Amino acid sequence: MPKIYDISMTIEEGMQVWKNYEAKKPHIANVQNHDQGKPHESLLTMNVHTGTHVDAPLHMLAGGETIETIALERLVGPARVLDLTHAKDYITKEDLEPFAIQKGERILLKTSSSFSEQFLMDFVFLREDGAKYLADIGVGLVATDALGIERAQAEYPTHRTLMRNDVIIVEGLRLKDVPAGNYTLVILPLKMTGIDASPARAVLLGD
Repeated sequence: MPKIYDISMTIEEGMQVWKNYEAKKPHIANVQNHDQGKPHESLLTMNVHTGTHVDAPLHMLAGGETIETIALERLVGPARVLDLTHAKDYITKEDLEPFAIQKGERILLKTSSSFSEQFLMDFVFLREDGAKYLADIGVGLVATDALGIERAQAEYPTHRTLMRNDVIIVEGLRLKDVPAGNYTLVILPLKMTGIDASPARAVLLGD
C-alpha cells in the first residue's frame, strides 16, 4: 500500500485566505440540527479560489476555457516535488534549470509557504521568466503551496504565460511533510462547470 500524503488545505473559517481579506474567508453555518428534531445540516459559502484549488484559463484570460474543460487525466499521474524552500521572494528560470525538467511533467513547487498556516504577504512566487521557462519546456501542470502562483507583477504574466501555453495551474498545496522526489499525483476538483476555478482534494502517493 503506497504512503498517502494529503496535500490539501483544510477548509475552515479560520483558514488562511488571499491577503487575509475578510470577504474571502469561508463561512460555515448550521441551517438545521437535532435540537430542532431534524437531521444536522450545514451551509458552506466560499470563493472557488479558497484553499487548494485548480485555476481555469477564464480566471485570467478573457473568453478563456472554464473549469470543466480540464480533463482528470491531466490532474492524475506521475509528478515531481521540487525543493525550493531556499528561494527568497521569487523562483526564477535559474532556480529551475538544475532540475532538468522535462516536457509533460507535473511539477510541484515546495516553498517556505508550506511551513506557515498564515498568509504570507511576501510569499515566494513563480516569476515571469520562470513561467516562460516552464511553458517553453511544455510542462503539463505547475502547482504551488502558496495561495497564488504570482504577486507583484503587472498584468499577471505568470498566470497568463502558463495558461496561454496550456499549462494547468494549481494553488494552495500543503507540502511541509513531503520530501522532494517523485510521486503519483491525484487532484480531484469539485465537478463544477462554466466557472474560473474549483476547490480540490489533492494527494500524493509515494513509497
